[in-house]
Amino acid sequence: MTGYKSAFRPGLFEDQTIIVTGGGSGIGRCVAHELSSLGAHVVLVGRKQEKLDSVLAEIEEDGGSASAYSGDIREEARVIEIIEAVLSENGQINGLVNNAGGQYRAALNTIKTKGFEAVMRSNVVGGFIMMREVYNRYMEKDGGAIVNVIADMWNGWPMYGHSGAARAAMWNLTETAAAEWGHAGVRVNAVAPRTIASSGLDTYDAQDNAWFQRDLRKEVPLQRWGNESEASAAITYLLSPASAFTSGSVIRVDGAAPNGARAWVEPEVARNNKPFEAFHRAVTPKILGGV
Repeated sequence: MTGYKSAFRPGLFEDQTIIVTGGGSGIGRCVAHELSSLGAHVVLVGRKQEKLDSVLAEIEEDGGSASAYSGDIREEARVIEIIEAVLSENGQINGLVNNAGGQYRAALNTIKTKGFEAVMRSNVVGGFIMMREVYNRYMEKDGGAIVNVIADMWNGWPMYGHSGAARAAMWNLTETAAAEWGHAGVRVNAVAPRTIASSGLDTYDAQDNAWFQRDLRKEVPLQRWGNESEASAAITYLLSPASAFTSGSVIRVDGAAPNGARAWVEPEVARNNKPFEAFHRAVTPKILGGV
């Protein structure tokens, strides 16, 4: 069998238009493939047109439907232009996957104010602008589903204080929007991944290699990295009709990491733990031994 091996039924999102920010790589690229394989027209949004065009070509080669718009979601005017263009071309925006964002590894006392603000704008302000404009320009009248991709920031996030603060803010924004927009039939949820083996790992400095290649046995009860398709499946569920009464919620895709952080006993070696590998174009990050 070739193509994306989704756990969801074929045609689930037929005749729907779904925006995926950060769609040029990592989890965004994967979820774009899954949604298109299920019949959606996927709108890829990201800063680099070249990366978006590469994913667009992949989707079309696989028989899916997609379009791409480059732009910085932190720039309000550009976000409005993109959303108006999508509505002009497709007439609807049924779903939004707020996936764009990023961070770098640094001790809290070394993070410059400019760097802190940049991460906050990427992970909160840009996501907020996307949510607000999609709601005001389409979903307030016609309903829809929004999924915000945050992170495992529970109990603090040492070495990622800027991103932890941003993701916590995005989680509160998710809960708030779910409360304010529920009357319009708009569901707003979040997915919180941890230790996902995606291309984003290869954007870190070489000095961080040893940290990424560390033994996860005492840190993650499932004792392995997650993969992009495991995160994508959670996002896809929250966009689907099966989650019609789910809003203001978060799905953790983290191998139970927050629950194992205070383990008082030596963990046994993990067993019966097979990853869900659905993405036919997945590539192992170089930092984890890929080529």
